[in-house]
Amino acid sequence: MRSPVLQGEMVRLRPIEARDADRLWESLQDPEGMRLTGTTATFTREQIDEWTATVADRPGRYDWAVTPGAFRDGQQVSDELIGEIVLNEIDHDAGSANLRLQMLPDYRGRGYGREAIIEVLRFAFDGDEGPHLHRVGLDVLSINPRARALYGSLGFREEGVLRDVYRDGDGWADSIVMSILEDEFRAVHGSVR
Repeated sequence: MRSPVLQGEMVRLRPIEARDADRLWESLQDPEGMRLTGTTATFTREQIDEWTATVADRPGRYDWAVTPGAFRDGQQVSDELIGEIVLNEIDHDAGSANLRLQMLPDYRGRGYGREAIIEVLRFAFDGDEGPHLHRVGLDVLSINPRARALYGSLGFREEGVLRDVYRDGDGWADSIVMSILEDEFRAVHGSVR
């Protein structure tokens, strides 16, 4: 499903395109980002090129490039990918989906991810073109307390823990399952309708 453009104050979300391959490849070369998100799969450059060229039209998901939202003289200052955000595993019957966010290292902790999540949740729950979901879930590793705090501050609630689900060096990390329901989102962030 082609993702619509979502515009916030700090971010502009647009569909992932073939031109994003370089930046997505760069994100896969970030050991700390891979560790904090529990990404263990390895990808070839050719796989990334193919993914970015085709993901926008794949069913059951919305994939956005997070780009800076600043405009100057009516023109977007930069359309370069600074992160990606995905709404996938969409189950229309259950009204649920999964959320995933990955920001490039220079853009973490600056508010871009926070606003991107809010814009995607607004689209997921209330957007005219959105799937009108009831629940959006995610999981975050116990070794990523900053992300866990971010999700909590946005209204996500912890549902449970998958113990020792991820190998972290010589140790293990838990996966904390979190979700937000449409009424919880509206109570904190309002509605677009």
